[in-house]
Amino acid sequence: MISVSAFLSAIRPLAFDTVGGIVERAGQLAGLPFPVHAHMLRHGTGYYLANRGIDTRTIQSYLGHKNIQHTVHYTELASVRFQGLWDD
Repeated sequence: MISVSAFLSAIRPLAFDTVGGIVERAGQLAGLPFPVHAHMLRHGTGYYLANRGIDTRTIQSYLGHKNIQHTVHYTELASVRFQGLWDD
């Protein structure tokens, strides 16, 4: 079962909506030209791990994907996939 709290605060757990609001406000304060959502942190983590050369199955397990195809999206655009392609 998924918990309704994403993070723990000193007083009580933070609800997903609260975390979403914090992330959205942080994007506004940073002056980003697009809306920021909490789920973008998950995508950012997937791309970060793929670019670090972490294998797809490990990323799948870390992100909790049941279907490997959901994880493959992160690795398809990873820059490490193309390393050495043009080396002489």
